[in-house]
Amino acid sequence: MRVKLLTTISIFTYQLSISQSEKVLNGKVLSQNLPLNKVEVINKTAKTSTRTNELGEFSILVRPKDSLLFFSRDYFFKRLKISQQNIDQNNIVVNMILKPEELDEVLITDIKFPKVSAADENSTVIPKPAISNPGVYTGGITNGADLMAIFSLFMKKDKKAKNKKQGLTFKQLVNATVPLDFFSNDLKLNPEEKELFIDFCDADPNSQFILKQKNLLYTLDFLHTKNQEFKKLNSGTKN
Repeated sequence: MRVKLLTTISIFTYQLSISQSEKVLNGKVLSQNLPLNKVEVINKTAKTSTRTNELGEFSILVRPKDSLLFFSRDYFFKRLKISQQNIDQNNIVVNMILKPEELDEVLITDIKFPKVSAADENSTVIPKPAISNPGVYTGGITNGADLMAIFSLFMKKDKKAKNKKQGLTFKQLVNATVPLDFFSNDLKLNPEEKELFIDFCDADPNSQFILKQKNLLYTLDFLHTKNQEFKKLNSGTKN
């Protein structure tokens, strides 16, 4: 009887260990029924990642309750908490929504024209200059180029070229790649703390390493680590 009991316990323990071990989860990422290539699939819990292929397919090791993140620059961020049912089915389909195109900034200025009233008998009439004689040189250039406008155009082009040479900053990398809800849901930061926190991270020399890697998993891990320091600093300041 004792031997049977020990055997039953060992079998149960073995099955439990198998159920808790990592298993390969297969899936596909679509948008409007079209497969998405090169979507970052990140297991945030296990800190592993992979990418979808040309058919939108991916495979990644998971456990129940792991959190998967799906990220692509042109699509809205997607989060999925893995259940045992997902693992048993082993064929999940993730639909991502395309972001609307961002239009270039358009500046509209309020232009006011002076009012022109009707002329009366006391009005001063300024005659128009006489039409120049094409055969006579007057010292001016008819329909000449506006040199100031040309100079201003070259200055704008030069400024754009300089801005391109400056390259991507850490702050721009974070704003372009990290989902907005990551700061509130994962890091538990208030909206007014976000900019201060990014500046805090940017001051760390390791941010330049993250900038060179341009890897979302590295970036999220770095932000998590810096968030712990940021929270301690804030609590120390309040005390």
